[in-house]
Amino acid sequence: MTSTKSAGKRSAKKSNKKPKIVDHPLSSEDLFTNREIGWLTFNRRVLSEAEDPQNPLLERVKFLSISGSNLDEFFMKRVGGLKRHLAYGISSRSADGKTPLQQLQEVRKFVLPMLQDQATCYRQVLKPSLEREGIFLLTWKELSAQEKATVKEYYNRNVFPVLTPLSVDPGHPFPFISNLSISLAVTLRHPQMEEKLFARVKIPKVLPQWIPTEPEGKSSRFISLLEVIQENLADLFPSMQVLEVMPFRLTRNADSAQDQEDTEDLLEAIEEELRQRRFAEVVRLEHGPQPNPWMLNFLMEELDLTEDDIYELPSLLDYTDLTAISDLDFPHLKFEAHTPVAVSALAEDGVGIFNAIKLSDHLLHHPFESFSSSVEKFVRVASEDPKVLAIKMTLYRTGDNSPFIRSLIRAAEQGKQVVCLVELKARFDEERNIYWATELENAGVHVVYGVVGLKTHAKTALIVRQEADGMKCYAHIGTGNYNVATSRFYTDLGLLTAKNEITDDIVGFFHFLTGRSLKNNYQNMLIAPVNMFLRFKEMIDREAQHAKAGRPAKIIAKFNNFEENDIAVALYEASQAGVSIEMFVRGFCCLRPGVKGMSENIRVTSIIGRFLEHSRVFYFQNGQNDPIDGDFFIGSADWMYRNLHARVEAVVPLLDRSLKEKCWEILQLCSSEERQAWRMNSDGTYHKLTSAEPGIHQKLIHLTKLRQATSEESIATKEP
Repeated sequence: MTSTKSAGKRSAKKSNKKPKIVDHPLSSEDLFTNREIGWLTFNRRVLSEAEDPQNPLLERVKFLSISGSNLDEFFMKRVGGLKRHLAYGISSRSADGKTPLQQLQEVRKFVLPMLQDQATCYRQVLKPSLEREGIFLLTWKELSAQEKATVKEYYNRNVFPVLTPLSVDPGHPFPFISNLSISLAVTLRHPQMEEKLFARVKIPKVLPQWIPTEPEGKSSRFISLLEVIQENLADLFPSMQVLEVMPFRLTRNADSAQDQEDTEDLLEAIEEELRQRRFAEVVRLEHGPQPNPWMLNFLMEELDLTEDDIYELPSLLDYTDLTAISDLDFPHLKFEAHTPVAVSALAEDGVGIFNAIKLSDHLLHHPFESFSSSVEKFVRVASEDPKVLAIKMTLYRTGDNSPFIRSLIRAAEQGKQVVCLVELKARFDEERNIYWATELENAGVHVVYGVVGLKTHAKTALIVRQEADGMKCYAHIGTGNYNVATSRFYTDLGLLTAKNEITDDIVGFFHFLTGRSLKNNYQNMLIAPVNMFLRFKEMIDREAQHAKAGRPAKIIAKFNNFEENDIAVALYEASQAGVSIEMFVRGFCCLRPGVKGMSENIRVTSIIGRFLEHSRVFYFQNGQNDPIDGDFFIGSADWMYRNLHARVEAVVPLLDRSLKEKCWEILQLCSSEERQAWRMNSDGTYHKLTSAEPGIHQKLIHLTKLRQATSEESIATKEP
C-alpha cells in the first residue's frame, strides 16, 4: 500500500507543474476554465429544463426541484471547502489561477441571478401553468373559508403537537439549527415589557411540506406547511405579542477536514466525521424577501456570518419540497412511462444466465435495458447456485432495502465465500453504508473498507463457480452503482463477461482491494491509481502520432466531469496534431474547446434530459480505417484528478465486435443529438442546440425496443 500512496503523491506533484503547449505560452486562465463556475453553469442548464416548454409540466417542476437540490450540495461541498481553505489560510489556486477568495466572490456573483431565475420560473411560468391544469399552490389568503377550517383542523391534530418553539434569553441559549432545515425567526414582546425577544420555530421535515386543502388528500389544491405554521404562530405564544416573522434556512459545511489516511479504525473515523458534520459551521443563510433587519443581524451575529453568506430568495425557500408536487398522479403531465426491456439472451431462469455469459459477452445499457433482470439477477442467481463458491463485490451507493445486500447475506448464510468492499466515504451515503456494512458483517460476509487513503469508486462484481471443466470466473464491470433506484433514471453501461482476459484481471484487482497486493501488470483493464492515468495518456499521445502520420485518428470520451490538467494538455497537443476529439461531459469541463491553434479540433457537448447521463465511455480509433476496429472502454472513472490519482477505479475494454458496434451506435447518437444538447464555447459558456425531433433518450427507448423485438423474432425462428 505504501507504493500506491507514494505514487499518488508523485502524480500530485507532477500535476502541479505549469502546463506547456508547443508555441502557446499561455497562462492558466487561458488554458482552463474554473471548476466551480463550470458546475454552476451545469446547474443553470438543469434549470433551463424547468423553463423548457417542450418538457411535460410536472417534469419541469421536478427539474426546478433538482436545481435546488444541486445548489444545496454545491454549497455544502464546494463552498464549504473553499471557506475552510480561506479559514485555514490555504492559498492554493484553482487550475485557472484563482484563489479561494476570488472563487467565492465569483460563485456569489453567479448564484444571485440564478436564484432570481429560479423564482421567476416558479412564480411566472410553472405556477400559472399548474393552475391551468387544475393544480393550485396557494397562500393562506387564497383559501376559502371551508379550506381554512380543514387546514386548521389538520394543523391542530398533526402539526401543533410536533412544534417546539425555542426562545433565546439569558436562561435559554441560542438553539442548534440543523442543516437545510427551514425555521421561522420570531420577534416577540411581553405585554408588560418593552424588550424584544427572539424565538425560533423549526418547520418539521417529518410532515408533508405541501398540505392538501381537502380531507383525505383528494385535493389538487395545496398550501405549504411553512405558510400554515406562520399563519398560526399566535397559538404557540399565548398572550405574547408577535411583532415580526422571518423564514430562514441554513446550510452547513459538509467538506471533510479530517485526515483519515492513517487512522486505525476507518469505521470509527467516519462515524465521528458524521457527528462533526451535524455541528459544522454554517456556510449559507437563506431568507425570504423583505427581511426584518434586527432579526437578520441577530442571526448573523449568533452564527458568525457575513453579508456575503446571506442570500435573499424572492420566492420559495426550498424548491426540493416541490418533489411532492411533481410526483402527483397526472400521467399526461409527465414523460411517457418507460419499462426497461429485459435482455432476451439472459432471460433463461436459474443458472442459464451463466451459460449465456459464457457463450458471449453482453453490453447492458440502462435504463433502456433492465437492470433487475440482468445485473441484479446475476448476483441473485449466484447467491442461490450451489456451484458458486465465492462472490466478491464493491458497493459505493447501494440504496435502501438493496436486493444486492439480501443476495450477499443469503450467499454467506449458505456457506459461500462472500467478500464485499463497502465504501464508507461515499459522500452523504456514509450512514447508510455503515448500516449495511454492519448488517453484512453480522451475516458472516467478509467486509472490507478498501485501500488506505483511497476512496473505492469502482463498480465490479466477481463470481467464482465450480464447473465440470474446472473453476470458472464471471464478472460484471459497470459505469454506475449497484443501486436499483438510480438504475431507473441514470444512463449507465455494464459488461457481463466470462472471458479469461478480463476475469483474470478482476481476480487480481480484488486481491489488491482486500489484501496487500501490489499488482501493477494488469493485461487489459485500466485500474486507478495503478495504470489508468498512464494508459489514457499513452493512448491520447498515440492518436497524435497517428494523425501526424496521416492515419485515422479520433478520440471520443463520455463522462460526468472533466478536470485533469495533464490529460487536458495532452488533448490540446493531440488537437494541434490533427486528432478529432469529441467529448460528452454532462457537468463541468475545465478545458477550453475551439481555441484557434490550441483546441480547434476539440468539441465539448453536455446532454441534459429525462435521464441523468452517467455512463463513462472512452474511444480511440488507433489508426483503424473502420472505426469499429478502434479501442472501446467503459468503466467507473471520469477524467478527473481525483478519479485517476486518488481513487480506486476500474475501466474495462470491449473485446467483442458486436459490443463495439452497440457502443459506437450510442456514441453516434450522442454526436448527432440536438434536442437535449448544449455546446460548450471556448470561454466556458454554453449554447443550446435546437431540434423538433425526439431527444436521444426517446430515440434509445425506441431503438432498444426495436432491437429486442428483432432478437425475440430471431430466437423464435430458431426454435423447432
